[in-house]
Amino acid sequence: MIKRIILLFVFPIFCFSQDFNLTALSIPKELSENANSVVRNQKIEIEIPSQKLMIIKKSKTITILNSKGLNNIDAIEYYDKSRKIKTIEAIIYNAFGKEIKKIKQKDFKDQSVADGFSVYNDNRVLYLDYTPIGYPFTVVYNSEIETSNTAFIPSWNPIENFYESTEETSLLIKYKTELNLKVKEFNFSEGFLIEKLESSNSISYKVNKILAKKYEELMPNHKKVFPIIYFGLEHFQLENVTGISSNWNDFGKWYYNSLLADTEEISEETKNTIKKLVGTEKDTIEIAKKIYSYVQEKTRYVSVQVGIGGWKPMLANDVDKLGYGDCKALTNYTRSLLKSVGVNSYYSVVWAGNEKRNIDNDLASVQGNHVILSIPTNDKYIWLECTSQINPFGFQGDFTDDRDVLLVKPDGGQIVKTEVYAENKNLKEIKGSYEIRENGSLYGKIKTISTGLQYNREFVKERLSREELIERFNDDLSAINNLSVKNIKLNNDKNKIEFIEEIEFEAESYAQNTNGKLIFALNAINQESNIPKKYKNREFPFEIQRGFTEVDQVEIILPYGFTIEAMPNGIEINSDFGYYKIEFLNIDSKQIICKRKYVLKKGFYENDKYEAFRKFKETVAKNDNSKIILTKL
Repeated sequence: MIKRIILLFVFPIFCFSQDFNLTALSIPKELSENANSVVRNQKIEIEIPSQKLMIIKKSKTITILNSKGLNNIDAIEYYDKSRKIKTIEAIIYNAFGKEIKKIKQKDFKDQSVADGFSVYNDNRVLYLDYTPIGYPFTVVYNSEIETSNTAFIPSWNPIENFYESTEETSLLIKYKTELNLKVKEFNFSEGFLIEKLESSNSISYKVNKILAKKYEELMPNHKKVFPIIYFGLEHFQLENVTGISSNWNDFGKWYYNSLLADTEEISEETKNTIKKLVGTEKDTIEIAKKIYSYVQEKTRYVSVQVGIGGWKPMLANDVDKLGYGDCKALTNYTRSLLKSVGVNSYYSVVWAGNEKRNIDNDLASVQGNHVILSIPTNDKYIWLECTSQINPFGFQGDFTDDRDVLLVKPDGGQIVKTEVYAENKNLKEIKGSYEIRENGSLYGKIKTISTGLQYNREFVKERLSREELIERFNDDLSAINNLSVKNIKLNNDKNKIEFIEEIEFEAESYAQNTNGKLIFALNAINQESNIPKKYKNREFPFEIQRGFTEVDQVEIILPYGFTIEAMPNGIEINSDFGYYKIEFLNIDSKQIICKRKYVLKKGFYENDKYEAFRKFKETVAKNDNSKIILTKL
């Protein structure tokens, strides 16, 4: 039975024959608009005849219109001991469809996927390295991959790149019925025609004529906007280890028993060291702090990417002896040390990165790209980033915050959410003063305290050179030209998880001196300068992934012999997107207090809200830069 699903961005089906015209001139005009490349035809066929074998065939014809589209060729395949490249080839055609080059497997570049910090890595890659002699040109690319790992079925997204149109793209998956293919579709909304065909042992999708999409500022993650489909097998194999994932509970049991249970052993000598370290301490959190600090001092992060080593941690004993490991190894090592003194903790699988991504609760399968440790307490979990030698205990930062992760427990798996850093917790407080001298120069001192994700941004300063610090402070105080930082004092309080900066600075000609008048922005210390781009017709929604709060109070000392001619009134705004208030308190003829509070909320907003958001930010920036005029007596 064919199911037709109407989704956004689609137009009437464009008929595509098997031996279509390869000339760039045959591309419909509307597909060339805003496009750096045009996918003429793409077919992906995946066959899974057993739990231990998957065959992936790709055929792609793409016309590259200009140099910005080169990366969209995507003629690349990874391989290792369990993933074999059976076929890979490409043919290049000029703008008129004439063949100009044939590239065989031996002509593809072959190199190690070295990351600079792996101690073991057997991953390699074949890729097309082609320098065109002119544009446009067309590439016909074919490949066939055979792998014994059936835990990872490629996802399918018909819109892979911005500024790329598609004439036709399709996916076909054939599988052994007993393996039970699981499917999760996202962003199948009205306006986009997707043709779907299902049977007892196959599923296929096809889309025709997709116009190029332009990137818009603050767009949500690609996966939140465009159609994408994820797949998984209930019965799979991972590096010669068979597994089952009927639900997260069963999958968690398999994960623990197959990948973790036999890796926990540590030597009696190490057990005694940890017992001595803990001493008479009874509080679970205090015990965990001591062990976390021990791991940070004893170990360092490296990557292990060989076979099951890509998923199974090194033995805890080996980490103990060698003093290094990857995220899996260091997390498991910390877990094993905690277990040796009776503290329970869970190996936790996460999609890590600055952009938040959840482990999909509805598709129990091998997911994630990183591992952290969770320690249960009475009312919440404490999260540990075991690869970091500098993170405070219990601080995640924006690498793994606010997302669903998988806890791997002996009795099964569980999906839970990591720490959410709310706007009021991501706090930056600035207090200080500056004085304006008669010649317009400025001298000031400020103290800044950062917590939450504001801490995350700032605490790295303690590891910077003075030259790097000066560069950062020039960015922080970008409203002050000719800035000269004189003294710097930094304090990283890892117990409170707050970073304190105290600086002394001066600048020539901060105030504009014209005809006996001094003109300058009263808020010299913390100005909003990031105003989003204006769009005539915004197409997509926008997202603020993380909010924050800024609270400032700065005393301004005015020069002797001047009087205030004009002074800003301040403003207060309550908005769907946040809160802003700035006020200027004229204490006397020599002193003004600038008080400011700025809250930006996290949120996902539809496109029709964008202009209101842009105006909110614009108003903040305008008032942050509001100026005072002083007249010489």
